[in-house]
Amino acid sequence: MSLQTRLTGWKSQIAGWFIDREFFMRANGQVRFLKISAQLQRRVAASAATVVGLWLIVTLGMAFSQLSVSIERMALDQKEARIESAEERVANYRGSIDEVTQDLEQRQKMLESLSDQYLGDLPTQTRRASEDSADDQTVKKISALVPEAAGLARIEARQIRFAEMMTKVALARTQKAEAAIRKFGLNPNILAREASTSQGGPFESFFGKSSRHVRDPRFTRLAASLGRMDAMERALAAIPTTIPAAVMLMSSGFGYRSDPFTGAAAMHNGLDFKGPAGTPILAAADGKVTFSGSQGGYGNCIEITHANGLVTRYAHLSRMDVSIGQQIDRGFQIGRMGSTGRSTGSHLHFEVRLNNQAINPRKFLEANPDVLEVQTVAGSRAIANPKAG
Repeated sequence: MSLQTRLTGWKSQIAGWFIDREFFMRANGQVRFLKISAQLQRRVAASAATVVGLWLIVTLGMAFSQLSVSIERMALDQKEARIESAEERVANYRGSIDEVTQDLEQRQKMLESLSDQYLGDLPTQTRRASEDSADDQTVKKISALVPEAAGLARIEARQIRFAEMMTKVALARTQKAEAAIRKFGLNPNILAREASTSQGGPFESFFGKSSRHVRDPRFTRLAASLGRMDAMERALAAIPTTIPAAVMLMSSGFGYRSDPFTGAAAMHNGLDFKGPAGTPILAAADGKVTFSGSQGGYGNCIEITHANGLVTRYAHLSRMDVSIGQQIDRGFQIGRMGSTGRSTGSHLHFEVRLNNQAINPRKFLEANPDVLEVQTVAGSRAIANPKAG
C-alpha cells in the first residue's frame, strides 16, 4: 500500500470523527433541538490541539532551560571550588606559614588515622601514585607567589591526592559490600539506615581547629565515602550467618506446613533444628540481647537485635545463659536446646526478623563462600574499630 493511499485513508478516518450532530432537550413540555456542525467540531478540536501543543512546547522549553541552567551551575560551582581553593591556599600561605604548617600536620595525622581505621594497609602502589601526582597547577601558583611555601604546597597536594585514592578504595569496598548484602536478598540502603541509628558524640572538625583551614571538596567526598563504606560493612557483618546449633538435622523449614498438633495448614516463621536436650545454642551474629524469658508458645526464648536492625529469635530452650542488655559476639553460647512451650520434642526454633516481619533464615545460613569471605573481612574491620557512642 502506497503512502498516498495510507494518507487518504487516515484523512477519511479523521473526517469520520467530525459529522453533523443533533441533540434534542425536553424541558417543561417543550422540545428544543441543538445542532453542532462538523465544521464547528473541527475548529474546537484544532483549537484544543493548538493549546495542548503550545503547552507542551513551553513545558519542554522550560525543562530544557532548567536543565541547561543546572548543568551550567554545576560546572560553575566546580570551577569556583577549584578557584576558591587555590585563592584560599595562596591567602593562607601568605598569612601565616606556621599556621598552615600546623593545619597540614594535623590533617596528615587525621588521614593516616582514617587510613588505618577504615582501610588498613593500602597497597604501596596506591601511596606512591598519590605522591607522583602531587605537582599540579595550584602548587606552581603558590610556589611562584609565595616561594617560601613551596614545600608545604607540595605536601598539601600529596594529601589531596592521597584523599582521592582513599575515596576510590572506599567506593570499591562499598560496592562489594552492597553486592554481598543483595545476595542475601536484602536491601543495602535499608540496612545501612538501621546500622547508622543511635549515634552521637561531640563535633570535631575533620580539618582541625584553625579558622584558616582549606575547604577542599575532595576531603568532604572522602568523609562521605568512608561513612557509606562503614555503614555497609557493619550492616553486612551483622547479618546472621552462623549456624545457631551444632546439629545438621533440620526437622522443619520456613513457610507453610502441617501443624504438628492439629494437622491444619499453618505458617512456620523459622527453621527447626532437631537435637538432644542440652545442645549448646549459639548467637548467629554480633548483637545485643533484647529479650530473655518465657514467651507463650515459644517457651524459653532469647531475642538478639543486631546492628543492621535484624532480630534473631531462639525458642524452646531448656536453659538461657544471657540477660537483657548483654552484648554478645557471633558464635557465643546463649543457652541450651530444649522442648519448652508449644513443642513436640527437643529442638531449636530459629527465626530472623526485619521490621518485625519474619524472613527465611535459610538464605543467610547457606550463603556461598565468596559472600561469607566478604562478610568476614567486613566483620574483622568492624570489630577492630567499634563506633564511638
